[in-house]
Amino acid sequence: MSVQYFEGVGRRKEAVARVRVMAGSGRFIVNDKEGPVYFGRLGDMESILTPFKAAGQDAHTYDVTVHVKGGGVTGQTDAITLGLARALVKMDANLTPAMRKFGLLTRDARIKERKKPGLKRARKAPTHTTR
Repeated sequence: MSVQYFEGVGRRKEAVARVRVMAGSGRFIVNDKEGPVYFGRLGDMESILTPFKAAGQDAHTYDVTVHVKGGGVTGQTDAITLGLARALVKMDANLTPAMRKFGLLTRDARIKERKKPGLKRARKAPTHTTR
């Protein structure tokens, strides 16, 4: 017996999240840990679950498993949000306008700018001396 699931991949900065959504009892697993345990920061789980609010569905009727790697906490939460929104759209294509309205299907393409030669960081120049 195989479990029917819908998968979405989300990316943000250096983080990549593979999100699987299936019918279930409301479990949210991130890298083999419970969601609130993995994301201890206040408000992270609420921001991750916004695709369910945009879809007008209850998060407690689905099981969500996530494999996320790379990046920091903020990048990972945004990657999971995008992956979850994409998985829900795969499940029901009629949710696309609602997800678009909340801006959940647009990938945030901002990444760290590379360091240029002769500079200390991407844009910070060494201190200029007159003498």
